[in-house]
Amino acid sequence: MPRQVLSSLAVVALAAALAACSSTSRFDGPRARGGPGAQAALEPTVPAMPSGAVTSAPLAPPPGASASPDGPPPVGGAVAAVVPPPGSNVIAEPVTPPPPPPPVVATGRSAVVGSWNARDATGASCKVSLSSAPALDLYKASAAGCPNKDLAKVTAWDYRDGEVYLYQAGGTVAARLRQGGGALDGALTKSGATLALVR
Repeated sequence: MPRQVLSSLAVVALAAALAACSSTSRFDGPRARGGPGAQAALEPTVPAMPSGAVTSAPLAPPPGASASPDGPPPVGGAVAAVVPPPGSNVIAEPVTPPPPPPPVVATGRSAVVGSWNARDATGASCKVSLSSAPALDLYKASAAGCPNKDLAKVTAWDYRDGEVYLYQAGGTVAARLRQGGGALDGALTKSGATLALVR
């Protein structure tokens, strides 16, 4: 092959290689074309963090929790102590749990439904049942074994303004009682004698 053809082929190959390099640098962007100095100018400078000794220690359990995961939970009313990790300078202080809330006493009509032991002023007692079954505008009631004649005739009851009304047949009010804790305290209407209903 003539030397002139070979040199022409070498020039064409060199031109193709240069064209490939220039197209690659065109797609690489300014960082590839600019060299290392251009790359350093485009990237933000981050100050070096100071180095020091790194230490670790286990965290203390939260207040009220047992120091070991397998330990029993603290008993209500007991004082739970937070145990600091070994080697720490934390002073453990006892944590007293808050007192339990007072018991909730149910009030209202639904709280008085059921069976009661009625005691009058003489100390005599009998059973009075207040039902949730309606009886016209009132609710059904019954009395069993009551020596007091007015209480023995109770057939209905109602709850109004925090008071329980016991009715005889015909609509006469036999007694009025008010809720107090878990009992009903009041009096017989006709005689004014005290009456208490307890569970």
